[in-house]
Amino acid sequence: MKSTSELKTSEIALSLSLLHEMVRIRLIEEAIAHRYAQQQMRCPVHLSIGQEAVAVGICKALLHSDYLISNHRAHAHYLAKGGNLPKMVAEIYGKSTGCCGGRGGSMHLVDRSVGMLGSTPIVGGSIPVGVGLAFATLLKKETSITVIFFGEGATEEGVFAESLNFAALKGLPVLFACENNLYSVYSPLHVRQPSQRDRVGIARAHGIWAKSGFGNHVEEVHLLAQEAVAHIRDGKGPAFLEFDTYRHREHCGPNFDNDIGYRTPEEFQKWEKKCPVALHVSKLKETDLINDLEFAEMKAAIQTEIEEAFSFAESSPLPQFNIETESPYAL
Repeated sequence: MKSTSELKTSEIALSLSLLHEMVRIRLIEEAIAHRYAQQQMRCPVHLSIGQEAVAVGICKALLHSDYLISNHRAHAHYLAKGGNLPKMVAEIYGKSTGCCGGRGGSMHLVDRSVGMLGSTPIVGGSIPVGVGLAFATLLKKETSITVIFFGEGATEEGVFAESLNFAALKGLPVLFACENNLYSVYSPLHVRQPSQRDRVGIARAHGIWAKSGFGNHVEEVHLLAQEAVAHIRDGKGPAFLEFDTYRHREHCGPNFDNDIGYRTPEEFQKWEKKCPVALHVSKLKETDLINDLEFAEMKAAIQTEIEEAFSFAESSPLPQFNIETESPYAL
């Protein structure tokens, strides 16, 4: 058993690690947004700026041997699971050194070395793939669990209910992780789902352990993720978590879009004050776990890493194919 001092030390290390991972993802995606106009990244990008706490809080509760299946907004999930930054940037640049050899781009990240077994831009498409993966691990008697990330819009697809049913029926080691950022492209939640619709309740109705939380509080996310993962590892079947959060940038692309009318400046400002990075930094400063100089040094070190990753991507070669003998789509 850990002593009180050891426990406190580990808790401090965890809090600082959660901050580092969120800031790293934030700065990486801001760098992507800043450089996107250079026309070197020719695939669409869906940024997770504002939603970092969900990815970080959940992935911090996982083992290296666990698996992820993601959706179109996959950068944060990949990085939080330990993904290789230079390879991710190179993939977005379409270079041969990318994690998919330059064939997948931003929305199709695969890296088996960290358990990232794929992402798909099809709404709801990640859910049955992840359930199939969890079923395979069960059949092979593996100890890994599978986490499926998806937005609340995916819960409107029929495959959501089918997948919950199958996962519960087979007692699969799978965590359904719903990031509710209120919008499906430009459509707010209230025009897509009735106000009384309870996604956590739907999961529970299928016999699945389910809870919800505030997705911009990274420590709350992490605690709930630990609880869900423990439930699954104990052989008690699947779990479902829903977290309220908010994306700062446009649905697809590097810009802000508060001027086009689908959400108000007041709503954005309200959620901006709930920024997951700002909330956690404030808490750590209040408890004297970090100061302005240490925070600036953290960001500077991350910026150096980012510059090196972009240099790697820019200097990497494009994929080369012999069109007479090789399919350009074969990995």
